[in-house]
Parts: sequence; structure tokens; C-alpha cells
Amino acid sequence: MAKPTKNQYVCSDCGGVSAKWSGQCPNCQSWNTLIETAPEKASSNRFSALAPTAPVQALSEIHAQDVPRFSSELPEFDRVLGGGLVSGGVILIGGDPGIGKSTLLLQSLAMLSKTRSVLYVSGEESGAQIALRAQRLDVSDAHMQFQAEINLDSIINTLMQLKPDVAVIDSIQTMYSGELSSAPGSVAQVRECAAQLTRVAKATGITLIMVGHVTKEGSLAGPRVLEHIVDTVLYFEGDTQSSFRLIRAFKNRFGAVNELGVFAMTEKGLKGVTNPSAIFLSQHNDDVAGSCVMVTQEGTRPLLVEIQALVDASHAPNARRLSVGLEQNRLAMLLAVLHRHAGVACFDQDVFINAVGGVKITEPAADLAVLLAIVSSLRNKPLPKGLVVFGEIGLAGEVRPAPRGQERLKEAAKLGFTYALIPKANAPKQKIEGMKIIVVERIEQALAKIREMA
Repeated sequence: MAKPTKNQYVCSDCGGVSAKWSGQCPNCQSWNTLIETAPEKASSNRFSALAPTAPVQALSEIHAQDVPRFSSELPEFDRVLGGGLVSGGVILIGGDPGIGKSTLLLQSLAMLSKTRSVLYVSGEESGAQIALRAQRLDVSDAHMQFQAEINLDSIINTLMQLKPDVAVIDSIQTMYSGELSSAPGSVAQVRECAAQLTRVAKATGITLIMVGHVTKEGSLAGPRVLEHIVDTVLYFEGDTQSSFRLIRAFKNRFGAVNELGVFAMTEKGLKGVTNPSAIFLSQHNDDVAGSCVMVTQEGTRPLLVEIQALVDASHAPNARRLSVGLEQNRLAMLLAVLHRHAGVACFDQDVFINAVGGVKITEPAADLAVLLAIVSSLRNKPLPKGLVVFGEIGLAGEVRPAPRGQERLKEAAKLGFTYALIPKANAPKQKIEGMKIIVVERIEQALAKIREMA
């Protein structure tokens, strides 16, 4: 009598296999990521098509050519992709449920269908549901091919027969391969389906866009190897209560990473926002204390964001430090620098920092704007009107330069700002029309300049 096969435990982050369950993965040290699965039977010809024999060549003899691109018909989507879609490229787009992933891809395919052959494969919705959504988006007359299927072999046969220019797989977690015994959405199935679809895309030149689910932590569900297989990884972000949606590139073999695209959700679908700085700037009738405008850099795009600070007397033994949209630990460091080098004490004050519009700022160039907003709120004096700042603060109190300073200043001048308080190393060689540049080297010098302007 044959012994029943014991189940194994696979890590959802790294794909490592363990014989027994434990709270921590022994390979990548992640907690609570081991999932029980049935062991897969070995197949002799399963990966034969994935590894064709290739000759050894000298790199100098290989002809390098630029990858041709074609537009997705959505300018903001093209910006994130690095200029457009690439033939044979594989794109993975993830985001929270209801954020607008399917809506975005349906709009893009509908407009692409006028000039190219497209295919939409859905494992989550029926044809009637997709048709109803297309009718709502006013794209029901599009010449788009549709297939409701979750079997990988059937999808690959369809791709090989139709050979569309662009194909969408919605979503990769619903697909399954008959070669494996595990359920759809498991680590092995997601990895296998993604690898097979990528092979087909590279062999036929089909541009493949895969939709991925995200976990409650906000990362893509399935193994991390999924992000390594594809060419481009995009995340769809945004508050479902707000009409604005952000697409951010975290990996792109054909363009810049950390690129940002901004969309507005309307009744007729997603519309690109050409001037996103207007979203992140509050409109005040009168000058208010604790508000400072900075220029942040998202990929190649400069954005103007308003930093708000509220400083209030603390009635608790430990003063509160709260930061929304900016790094929490960095706020405590900046307050220490402000006290040591500028003589402004906030140890008995609650300090609250917010980046307007829900944008997340990860770069240190926001340091100067944060400190000026804190000082403005503490003294209850508004900063000069038309002022924009950027710069990193060091522990010694020095103001360090920020990358791409020229682009930041030009963007601010274009939006009507008249003063710029910037690090000395970012001083432009040529005068920027309509803008007065004030350069500083230290934080106490920056505060002195603000007092002079008031």
C-alpha cells in the first residue's frame, strides 16, 4: 500500500519550501507566510520550452537597438511606463480592490482597439459584466476580443491563435495550470502561470498586462518572484474616498522607476490629470500659519506639495509626534536639529505634520519645508506669500542640496511662485524669470532669511 504524500509548506514571500509549519520562514525570516500545499509531481517536459538552447556570443558582436514603443492612448499611463507599451513586454499592475485597475485597462484597450488587435481575458468577471462596464464607460463600440477563462492552456492557445498586439490577464491569481495539483492563487500556481505567460509574450511579441491582487499590507499577493519575472511592476494607489488615483512604477526595465501618473475617477472612467500640483496645494483665502509649499520629485516629474504643521502645547507627560505622508522617525530627528542649531525648543509641544492630498513623500528634500512649517505654526506667523522651498537638513544643521534642482525651480516658476528658499549648491547659474532665489547654507540662516522677509 502506497503511503499518502505529506503536504509541504511554501513561503508566500520567497517561495521557500519547509517540511513542517513554523511561525517564521527559515529561508527569508518572514513571519506568518508559510502556506500548506500539496507537493507537485515532477514532469519531464514541463520546462522544455522555457529553456531553448542559445549559442554563446561576444557582447560586442550583438547588435543593440532601441526598443520601439507604442502609446497606450492614455498619456499619464504612458508616462509611468516610460513612454508607452513595448512589444513583448510584460507588465504587472497591482492595487486595492475597487481602485480602478480593470477600468483603466478596459479604457486603454478600447482606445487601442481602433488601430491594433487587443484581447481581454477575465477570470473574475463574465462577458456580460465587462460589456456593462464598457457601456458605462461609453466604449461599448470598441473592436475588442474577450474571453472568460481561467485555464492557462486555453488562454495560451487563444494567444497563439489570435496573436493580439496587447493582451490583459485579469487577474493572475485566478489562473491555474493543469500541470499542478494546487488550487488557483497558490504560490506554485501563480509562479507557474506567470512564467508560462511571460514565455509566450517574449516568443510572440505580445504586450502582456497582468492584474495582481494585493495583501492587506498593500504588497502584491503571491511570491516575490512574481515581480522578478515581469518587466514592469506598477502599483495603483489612492484613497477610495477621493476621486484621485496615483500609479507608481516600482520596477521598469524600459524606463525610470518611481515615475508617477495621476488620474481622476469620473463617471466616464479615469481621466489623466495634466497638472497634478494643483491637487496637492490647498487654496487659502488668507495667509495661514504652519503652511509651507515644497517641490518634490516623483521620478522625472516635479510636484508642488503643501506641507502643513500644527504645533500645540502638550498636556501629556510625553509630547506627541505625528506625521502623515512623511517619515515618522525623521520628524523626531528634525526637531532635535531645530533645537540644537536654531534654538527653537518643541519638547513641550505636540507636533503634527501632514502632506496635503494624501501624497507620500519619501525623499529627504522635504526637511527644510517641514522645519519652516513647524516654526511658522509655533510662532503663529504665516510664511511669505509665493514662497517655495526644498532642501535636506543634516545633523550638523547644514542645508544639503536636492537632486534636479533646476527642474524643481522651473516648475515652481511656471505655477506663479515668486520666492525660492533653496540650498546654496542648488543655486541656478542663469536667472529664472519672475522668481527671486534665496540661498542658504544652514538652518539658522534660513530662519533669519524668513524673519527678514516677513
